[in-house]
Amino acid sequence: MNLYLPIAEISVNILVIMGMGVAVGFLSGMFGVGGGFLITPLLIFYNIPPAVAVATGANQVIAASFSGALAHYKRGTIDLKLGTMLLIGGAVGSVGGVALFTLLRRLGQLDLVVSLLYVIFLGGVGGLMLVESLQSMWRRGDGSGEVKRSGKHNWVHGLPFKMRFHRSKLYVSIIPVIGLGAIIGVLAAIMGVGGGFIMVPAMIYLLRVPTNVVIGTSLFQIIFTAAVTTVLQAATNYTIDIVLAFLLMLGGVIGAQFGAEAGRKLRGDQLRALLALLVLAVGLRLGFELVVTPEEPYSISLPSGETG
Repeated sequence: MNLYLPIAEISVNILVIMGMGVAVGFLSGMFGVGGGFLITPLLIFYNIPPAVAVATGANQVIAASFSGALAHYKRGTIDLKLGTMLLIGGAVGSVGGVALFTLLRRLGQLDLVVSLLYVIFLGGVGGLMLVESLQSMWRRGDGSGEVKRSGKHNWVHGLPFKMRFHRSKLYVSIIPVIGLGAIIGVLAAIMGVGGGFIMVPAMIYLLRVPTNVVIGTSLFQIIFTAAVTTVLQAATNYTIDIVLAFLLMLGGVIGAQFGAEAGRKLRGDQLRALLALLVLAVGLRLGFELVVTPEEPYSISLPSGETG
């Protein structure tokens, strides 16, 4: 069952694309990530042009995140006030990120920069999360129990302009909250991600948000950041393939519901360990692509949207 994608200018198997959407949606609901860090590389591996993969990946993130956030909202595990503050920063970051995306594409360096950013961020974040989660499980198995992060304080809690977030039981400055949202907005535009793979660990380890609130709040923020990015990409770069996005969204909505249910059955440290392994696996795969000798060292092609 093949289908031609008008913007990507390639024929794809419908079942394979929908399968990607289901898998990413499942992970979105389970871990609180938009899934863009996985869907964009998967699309690139499937020979979708990187510019189209990034822009369309951000579009798919909306559906998967909305489906997962809805399940968490029904359980009362979303801090709407905290999510709104993150969203303000995310909207600002998205505008700057799309401008940077356009510049890199014009310079012909977009593909390289996207791959490098994935390898750096996925490798760093995944490694740190894996070490911490394994240490946490070791302490639990040793009888000492898991350390409660929500009671600790760091330099972030000494900053001014504090705000109380009752659902997360936090009293923290809005500066790092909005700053974190802005960083996620930039990454959403350049990498086609919702930013959950950075948002989730940052909320846990930097802001000390309880794990049970992190996932739903992260998904809530990702919905709107990805939406802003999608609109800006469509208006500026014309790289969103609607047909591809629809297939991914259809699969993502289905998978997210099952993922949210599966996530309830695992402890916080187990969820973090599984997410870390997934993040590292994608990072290593992309890193391998950067260093291996390509089958076709040279190719001649026109930028997307141009004709000879």
